[in-house]
Amino acid sequence: MQDSDEVIVVGAGLAGLVAATEIADAGKRVLILDQEPRQSLGGQAFWSFGGLFFVNSPEQRHMGIRDSPGLALSDWVGTAGFDRDVDRWPRRWAEAYIDFAGGEKRAWLHAMGMRWFPVVGWAERGGYGSIGHGNSVPRFHVTWGTGHGVLEPFVRRARAAEGRGLLRFGFRHRVDELLVENGTVTGVRGAALANDASERGRPSSREVTGEFEYRAQAIIVASGGIGGNHELVRRNWPARLGDPPRHMLSGVPAHVDGRMLGVAERAGARVINGDRMWHYVEGVENWNPIWPMHAIRILPGPSSLWFDACGKRLPGPLWPGFDTLGTLEYLRRSGHDYSWFILDQQIIRREFALSGSEQNPDLTGKSWRQVIKRAIGKGAPAPVEAFKQRGKDFVVRDNLRELVAGMNELAGNQLLDHDHLRREIEARDLQLDNPFAKDAQVMAIHNARRYRGDRLVRTAKPHRILDPANGPLIAVRLHILTRKSLGGIETDLQSRVLTDDGNPLPGLYAAGEAAGFGGGGVHGYRALEGTFLGGCLLSGRNAGRAAAAACV
Repeated sequence: MQDSDEVIVVGAGLAGLVAATEIADAGKRVLILDQEPRQSLGGQAFWSFGGLFFVNSPEQRHMGIRDSPGLALSDWVGTAGFDRDVDRWPRRWAEAYIDFAGGEKRAWLHAMGMRWFPVVGWAERGGYGSIGHGNSVPRFHVTWGTGHGVLEPFVRRARAAEGRGLLRFGFRHRVDELLVENGTVTGVRGAALANDASERGRPSSREVTGEFEYRAQAIIVASGGIGGNHELVRRNWPARLGDPPRHMLSGVPAHVDGRMLGVAERAGARVINGDRMWHYVEGVENWNPIWPMHAIRILPGPSSLWFDACGKRLPGPLWPGFDTLGTLEYLRRSGHDYSWFILDQQIIRREFALSGSEQNPDLTGKSWRQVIKRAIGKGAPAPVEAFKQRGKDFVVRDNLRELVAGMNELAGNQLLDHDHLRREIEARDLQLDNPFAKDAQVMAIHNARRYRGDRLVRTAKPHRILDPANGPLIAVRLHILTRKSLGGIETDLQSRVLTDDGNPLPGLYAAGEAAGFGGGGVHGYRALEGTFLGGCLLSGRNAGRAAAAACV
């Protein structure tokens, strides 16, 4: 590496790009190293739905939502459940993130050309009380262009900096060691990997063709989490969530392997909250997979009925879209690795979306015509219909008896009883004859439709599922899919990596998922959604600015 290169960033995902572009904008030279090929520039963010968490945004106000930093912080703290000595910095990062989300975040991104879909989504609705998990109001802003739209300004800035000679990329460079001299991190050492033309997201070669050693005044670790490494996920799986699944799918590519966490730890970094993680329970096997065990997450509205593998309806508030980890914990104690949605054509048409940029061509392609068709069309969005027709986890029948038989055939057992499921669904359907109800899920549906955004595009008009006019009936087998690490490398608010004694490790910074999205776990035990990309933005920016300022 040239002597004039002042900072090395390990990881070419969103956090790494944000950090690197801030460094280049400060007039410093930066080298970005990544073990994947150039075509994977942008990392996981490329595949994301592009959701961002804002507080008191113009989009919220336009939809009649009253939000405030105080309410958002209350929701965050109630959701995070900070209760450990090591939560000192995560708590401070949470406060800083709320200030960011309710302050300069939107204006900063808007100035770079980013825009958002006008209907704000309501994710992780909670349901346990005013103090506890969940968003009190909708805060999930889908970026126009989805994950591509989030990445575009930073890829553009990086390429401009590359053109000015301030930024260089070193793809197919796997960092295996951080160099430490006299207590200061001074560089990186690792293996050069063979060139690979694999498509983005597909596994790439690990053939070693050489070695490298680079030095710099500052190193930033922005290498992501552990979601593609099921062995590491199971090793860190917390007892509070039951036993780890025997079978689970992957919501991220295989290169999300967590290697750099161990590399940083061996150099003296403190890694905390490794048992905190964020995995979804609404995963279906991708009929057109890109990476191994490729899962797509269903983003459901509130109306589908949720049953465990034996046909027991999940208790409140474990309804679709209310409490991801609460549902995961409940299902892990059921003794099975899967569960079921039962719904009908009216619900799938109105309420089903699929996570991921590639599953939302209307939003990713910025096509208002397709968006309008999604909202008013008679069928479900085309990607959803494709899963309904081709996905191995979908069962579609004209009546409940045939549906249950198909579910048992798919599962390879006879755990589901038709008469029991009919009683459950008929009892629920009886609650739809008037605007009142004792069924808490039905009450939640009525509450959702009080919000204009849900009423317009996200929540089906309450109706009887067993009425043939709303058919056909649909069952979806749901799997656990791995996604995010909530813990990581402990950092202060400048993204400086801390050691076991609580002091900064000179020369080393961390950002993004590798740092638990800030501080080693800004989310605590649970997330409010729309906060992962935002955590990469804030921590990457802080790391880049601090590292640039430290260079002389």
